[in-house]
Amino acid sequence: MTEAKLFARSNHQCELCSANTDLSIYEVPPTDYSDNEIVCCQTCVEQLNDSDSIEPNHWRCLNESMWSTVPAVQVVAWRMLNTLKGEGWPVDLLDMMYLEEETLTWAKSGLSEVDNMDEVIHKDCNGVVLESGDTVVLIKDLNVKGAGFTAKRGTPVRNISLVYDNAEHIEGRVNGQQIVILTKYVKKNS
Repeated sequence: MTEAKLFARSNHQCELCSANTDLSIYEVPPTDYSDNEIVCCQTCVEQLNDSDSIEPNHWRCLNESMWSTVPAVQVVAWRMLNTLKGEGWPVDLLDMMYLEEETLTWAKSGLSEVDNMDEVIHKDCNGVVLESGDTVVLIKDLNVKGAGFTAKRGTPVRNISLVYDNAEHIEGRVNGQQIVILTKYVKKNS
């Protein structure tokens, strides 16, 4: 697609955060997919190219841009939400996001090198491997800081999310609150 068509498609704004200054064309890797270019602002490009410079609050813009009909934008949104899973809020957005099979394959292909290097395995108190979506049961009363309640022993936590960069943390809802739970205090419900 020509540069003029890309800028017309994007309404002359960043297709990720809607900024309208310092715009350039960004090629979404790997480049063997067709229509792999999007219009990005300098802030987004810098953070996409350097994971140490990522500012999580900047990426709250994905709440809007993840609904783009442009596959390349969807791929970048999905990858960044996965990168930021540890922040908590991206997990909810990922749960809502839908990608066509080919687009999801493209999105995952950009994460494969990172995933294989540092694969994190979550295990419950008995050493059973936990997976996203599992149901666990609390094995101990847990004082939930900042929420003002105690999660009682025996409480089931359904549809858990795994904290991507910490094998000792999972997330789940207890009493309507999304909380982080240490894996040593849960048992997988079989």
